[in-house]
Amino acid sequence: MSSTDTLTPSQTSTNAQVLDATTHANIHDKLARALGIKTAQVNAFVKLYDEGATVPFIARYRKEKTQNLDDAQLRALEKSLNYERDMATRRLKIIELLSTQGNLTEELQTRIDNATSKLELEDIYLPYRPRRRSPAAKARAAGLDVAAQALLTQDVTPTDALADYQVQSSITDESGNEIEVDFSDIEKQLAGVQAIIVDEWTQALDLLDHLRSSFAKTASIVSSVASEEKREVGEKFKDYFEHSESLARLPNHRLLAMLRGRQENVLGLKIEGEDAPFIEKIIKHFAIDGKAPTERQEFLAEAASSLWKDKWRPHIEHRLLTEKRLTAEAAAIDVFANNLQHLLMSAPAGRKVILGVDPGIRHGVKMAIVDAQGHVMLDGEDKPVIATVYPFAPDNKMTEAKAVIDELLSTYNVDLVAIGNGTASRETDAMIKEILAANEALKAKAVIVNESGASVYSASELATDELGNLDVSVRGAVSIARRLQDPLSELVKVDPKAIGVGQYQHDVNQTQLADSLDKVTQDSVNAVGVDVNTASPAILAHIAGLNRNVAQQIVTYRKEHGAFDSRESLKNVPRLGAKTFEQAAGFLRIHDGSNPLDATGVHPESYKLVDNLLTQTDKSLPEVIGNDGVLNSIDTTALAANDENVSVKAILDELAKPARDPRPEFKTANFRDDVNSIKDLSEGMILEGVVTNVTAFGCFIDVGVHQDGLVHISQMANDFVADPMNRVKPGDIVSVRVISIDEKRGRIGFSMKPEAEKPARPAAKPATAKVTNNDEKTSRPRSNRPAGDKRPSKPKRQPSSSNHSDSRSKAPRAEKAEAPSKMGTFGALLQEAGVTKAKK
Repeated sequence: MSSTDTLTPSQTSTNAQVLDATTHANIHDKLARALGIKTAQVNAFVKLYDEGATVPFIARYRKEKTQNLDDAQLRALEKSLNYERDMATRRLKIIELLSTQGNLTEELQTRIDNATSKLELEDIYLPYRPRRRSPAAKARAAGLDVAAQALLTQDVTPTDALADYQVQSSITDESGNEIEVDFSDIEKQLAGVQAIIVDEWTQALDLLDHLRSSFAKTASIVSSVASEEKREVGEKFKDYFEHSESLARLPNHRLLAMLRGRQENVLGLKIEGEDAPFIEKIIKHFAIDGKAPTERQEFLAEAASSLWKDKWRPHIEHRLLTEKRLTAEAAAIDVFANNLQHLLMSAPAGRKVILGVDPGIRHGVKMAIVDAQGHVMLDGEDKPVIATVYPFAPDNKMTEAKAVIDELLSTYNVDLVAIGNGTASRETDAMIKEILAANEALKAKAVIVNESGASVYSASELATDELGNLDVSVRGAVSIARRLQDPLSELVKVDPKAIGVGQYQHDVNQTQLADSLDKVTQDSVNAVGVDVNTASPAILAHIAGLNRNVAQQIVTYRKEHGAFDSRESLKNVPRLGAKTFEQAAGFLRIHDGSNPLDATGVHPESYKLVDNLLTQTDKSLPEVIGNDGVLNSIDTTALAANDENVSVKAILDELAKPARDPRPEFKTANFRDDVNSIKDLSEGMILEGVVTNVTAFGCFIDVGVHQDGLVHISQMANDFVADPMNRVKPGDIVSVRVISIDEKRGRIGFSMKPEAEKPARPAAKPATAKVTNNDEKTSRPRSNRPAGDKRPSKPKRQPSSSNHSDSRSKAPRAEKAEAPSKMGTFGALLQEAGVTKAKK
């Protein structure tokens, strides 16, 4: 195999090579327990993975070897495997360093072996990390270690411990460099001795673990406005200007909001907690407390205080905040990945002629027609069918615009009209519907399409390659049409972060985010498969085994030599070698080629097996494909044992439903014609809408008013909703009820709960009815006020239907009402989610 044919190796391949067989076996056993699968399944996956097999290929064509692990399980296994290999490699390095230093003990070895995270590993090694210029290192080099050990082991005063010390003005480090030091007076000498003692105590890792655990339970995170000048410019963070809550119970999205505020220099963050109890525990641990404090005990108590305040507490705060941040980032990445997957797997309209419409006001409404294959349609003069009309102010050429659109719809037999959901979308939608209603001969249907990222694609290099003959302003209309036709093929051309389905996407680890989104895209593309004769380089690059270079080579070869007639002919493409072909071939479809199997998901390696199946039926392949009766009559007993790589059942399933599209049936939401802007909404109104984004605290719904509304998690159902992802996904069509409107700030609150029936009004008591003494007791208001007191009673607190607060985490009761009480506002939730309207 040539170097160009080599697949991209896993990020941990180098690490895997330095680990011994025992370490590998331990990792595999650990992963099996953690994921609830068999060790044999882990072993099978790892072998295939290390040989260069991709997850989609293993999930689809090596099910027999992994005992039917699906792509979700394989992705989790891949992620955990890479992490554990990184951990094992770092573990070996730390053991080597400690051994070289002479500091490795059985206790340290055990702690290192039992460490469960990279942060924990680094914590173990931290006290032993060489720091040549640290105060403790200088003090040791200057000879003060003798006095320190005397204070730790003998009942002497600090002054007596230094009685025999010989002052040094310079020391020599390990590299032979001379360093000046100043231990000329007793105070500096005592400071040096204390630094040595504190440094030695930092190795009490069991104590550090206990203090960290205790501090984590009681610590609070406090945010405040960085300066008075930031109050106005940082208005979106105002809910955190004076905010405090338990660090342990802090929700992920709230932490990310605070961190963003700090990043923008609007907020200051700090961790608050007690000091005295932890200093006392340190003193007790090192047995330096006594009934009558001596000078030695006071000196060591100061060292204990320094250990906590100067060393351990800052370190603990950093680790706790880092762990919370990493958890929050991982959750945000998962939300983004899940949303992206559902968006990519949205139902395609299919092979329809579509008029793409990119609405606008001043710059006009841009339009382009794409044919059933997604190509821009050409007129009789081989010119692209595009147009721009100006129906709205300031031009107001509505009649002319309607005439142009009517002619386009009639001339080119348009099936669907895809209207971008940006500026003037509802006005454009109303205009199109008027045209369709006025001409019964037109069969088209208008559909609102999410255009997020369309302008990003229009200005991209890929758009220039594909639509170089079109103006940038018209390319958006083409993209909108293609999104309706095949969302997956079009959305892979846009950076996922421009699509607008994530939260805090710019604040999380960008490498991890990109890796996660790339894997989601790869899984989606391979689940559907692509037509190799029409696919763009953008979507081909996500096929298992391919990369951008090979994808471009396929497209270039296709342009030079015409459409591929068979999968076998793909081997003629430069840089597409045997290993790449093995990984990719099953996901590349060739319709109307020389071999009908090339249009199915059957892998070329199984073609001979299919031939053997056909010999039992005495029928041709076209007669067998899709014929359940014939397929069910085949005896697979003997064939199943011939090839351990192949599942005969999977092949029969594929022949029964060749190239089945796993995406749902195409449906569209019906927006109300009388609701075009937030001004048209009223509380209690029932609307149909499309889920555009799902977050940890709810989902956002587009009802066609240019501003998505929020269904808070508390308004999603009458029963408890643990995770909104389990109830809805992007692209779902749902019915919502308007429960709050803030027109000034453009915020809408929705509920998906069924509207509760109002209880029947109780019948009035007869006027002559007398009230007994007992009735007075049971009907009297709960108040100690004397009769005749005319002060108004305190109203009962009613749950607000528009309350979007995160009910799972509340601020401490002692806080001021001004700041924490605002955490439930719609604006706070938008800020917490980090969700903004995506660029067009």
